[in-house]
Amino acid sequence: MKVIVSLSRIFVGVLFIISGFIKLNDPLGFSYKLQEYFSVDVLNVPFLEPYALGISIFVVVFEVVLGVFLLIGYKPKFTIWSLLLMIVFFTFLTFYSAYFDKVKDCGCFGDALKLTPWESFTKDVVLLFFILILLYGLEHIKPIFRKLPTTILALMSFVVSLWFGYHVLMHLPVIDFRAYKIGNNIAEGMTIPENAPKPVLEYSWKFNVNGEENIIVTDGSYPTIDGEFISVETKVLDEGYTPPVVDFSIESEEEDLTEYFLSKDNVIVIVSYSLEKIENEGAKKLKVLSEIAIKKGYTVVGLTASGKEAKQYVNRTYGLNFDWYLCDEKALKTVVRSNPGILELDKGTVMQKVHWNDIEDLEFL
Repeated sequence: MKVIVSLSRIFVGVLFIISGFIKLNDPLGFSYKLQEYFSVDVLNVPFLEPYALGISIFVVVFEVVLGVFLLIGYKPKFTIWSLLLMIVFFTFLTFYSAYFDKVKDCGCFGDALKLTPWESFTKDVVLLFFILILLYGLEHIKPIFRKLPTTILALMSFVVSLWFGYHVLMHLPVIDFRAYKIGNNIAEGMTIPENAPKPVLEYSWKFNVNGEENIIVTDGSYPTIDGEFISVETKVLDEGYTPPVVDFSIESEEEDLTEYFLSKDNVIVIVSYSLEKIENEGAKKLKVLSEIAIKKGYTVVGLTASGKEAKQYVNRTYGLNFDWYLCDEKALKTVVRSNPGILELDKGTVMQKVHWNDIEDLEFL
């Protein structure tokens, strides 16, 4: 039993640290996922959406700290019961999401590893099994160091986790797992290969046949039946190939300029998913940035999901001299975890990407 408990302890502790660290590397991304869970369409607790960032930081820090606590044997009873409560909650959440098909990606490992809700639910069930082993063999979980070093390590894990979370919020994720990371080409990320798997759909056709309701399931072809058509429902069995970059665009009110700007050299793209929520200190830096970039021969454009009035207000308030173009809000949140954030593109390739706190670090030709 002691060996099984030791192996379970290592497995659970390491997995919690890895999962927590990946989300701690991008707490804003995890907060967006929590907002999706809190929405009316999923858990229907929209009053929690404004607190999503705070909740995300608490959860991921607690996740990392519990993993460390388990490995070093700090307060084993508190640690095991906390792990059990956390995994029970997440198991319920992933089951609910999977069964009712509410959220396509659970966000358990951020953008580093995409899991479907059913895959995530299976992972949580496995973790629950090992945590129950730890609970049963609680007396075998002993500290690996003396009391003082163990306490110091426990405290350090908490302090370092908090510092790291604050650091990436004030700058950008240390490791960028998204399709818009430096070195990636956005245009190539939008391309679907010719031999890519196609979506597999199932169609349920409903007919009235001699006063009775008949349902015929096909792969898309209209069924041959002598009856009155009522309706058809479509179910996605396999989504097929999804390109890394989706819903990205650079559009004016008149035309789609995505291809045009992604083919140009030396383009500075200023991203603000919501101009109504733009950071005031960050917005103040944009005037100097854009003026320097234009003098250096760069094309400067803004990307936002906000409307015309918000664009005019921001340009007037902060004295900005570049145009804002339209892009999907969710896509912009994925592009850069900052509002505003800045990218340098060269024929669609991301050459530089910075948080507004680090605008001074941008290097111009």
